[in-house]
Amino acid sequence: MTHRFLLPLPMLLTLAGCTVPADTSPLIHEASPVAEARQELIGLNKTDIRMCAGFPTRTHEADLQDEIWSYNRDARRGGYNVSLPTLSGGPLTGTAGSVSTTSSGSCQAQIRFHDGKVAQVEFAGDNNSMRLSNQLCTPIIDGCVEYAREGRHAPPPPPPKPEEPDP
Repeated sequence: MTHRFLLPLPMLLTLAGCTVPADTSPLIHEASPVAEARQELIGLNKTDIRMCAGFPTRTHEADLQDEIWSYNRDARRGGYNVSLPTLSGGPLTGTAGSVSTTSSGSCQAQIRFHDGKVAQVEFAGDNNSMRLSNQLCTPIIDGCVEYAREGRHAPPPPPPKPEEPDP
């Protein structure tokens, strides 16, 4: 009788090794474009960010000097669909059905401006892949990392013209 319980034990232990921990940050690295964005985007102004990332999904004024822009992205990450065969005889006549799973995720990139310049970039959401954290956020900021590296920043505004005295 004890053999009956010992046989499933190795299978259960094997399956337990397949589980993914709730916090994978010590196990996987951050996607390189996302990690680079945390530094490369610092100092860009609002025009620069609009040029490389488009218009934000949402904005929030934290105080007189700080504003937060949010960019959202929903993504499908694959899945599978298995259709079971149709049975045409016997007591189980009919379609046996299908099984499908979809895997989706989302990224929310937040860019904080202080006095009109990027001061901080952070990411939230179900945005990790099997090997990289924040992987689903890459399309949001990838263009901005290149934009910053290539120096395509908006030129500073011209200095104000001095007022001419009235004659």
